Amino acid sequence: MNSSSVSVALRVKLGLAAPALRSATAALWRPAGLGPRYVEYLYAMHALIRASVPLMERAARRCAELAPGDPVAGPLGRYLRGHARDERGHDRWLLEDLAVTGADPAAALDRLPPPVVADLAGAQYYWIEHHHPVALLGYILVLEENAPAPWLADRLAAGTGLPAAAFRTLREHAELDRGHVAALDGLLDTLPLTPALQSAVGVSALCTADGITRLFRRLATASSDPSGGPV
Repeated sequence: MNSSSVSVALRVKLGLAAPALRSATAALWRPAGLGPRYVEYLYAMHALIRASVPLMERAARRCAELAPGDPVAGPLGRYLRGHARDERGHDRWLLEDLAVTGADPAAALDRLPPPVVADLAGAQYYWIEHHHPVALLGYILVLEENAPAPWLADRLAAGTGLPAAAFRTLREHAELDRGHVAALDGLLDTLPLTPALQSAVGVSALCTADGITRLFRRLATASSDPSGGPV
């Protein structure tokens, strides 16, 4: 496969998962019960996003271990270190959003993270440690390509009656992640990926799309569980 087609081929694969993810997203943001469900969304996303920077930092260290014999490791490590800097502190935004809703931010740190969140992040740790850190690019791409639409924060503020400040994370990611996706596409199309490494990125991306779909479906159907039980 020509390296310039890697990002295109990945989109074709992800197209298979797109209808289910769109359906789960629509159910998540339906008007009925939106306020409490948004609070649960913030808790769940904090559990997921707090793992983002540690994942990228661990993957960057693995790249350093693999270099110089691995031609992918050098540029991949540089990208991951830079992207980790860009993403640092975003978990705190979610705690601040929770506080504005009137929820308890401390509960986000006390709760057992939902099993589906552990599945999502845990698969990446496994592939980083036991296969190749390039798999993390599939995870990053799915999360950033499915960032909130620019209009979503205003719609949710109107639907919930919550202050605009409760939607900072949604607003910031709607703006930031568009540029991040373009940069990641450029990286995928310039890395010297073998067919096996392309496959690793694709499997990671599909696994992530499935996990996000399952998370959104559970959030869409589960009632608030103040005990912090599985979502």
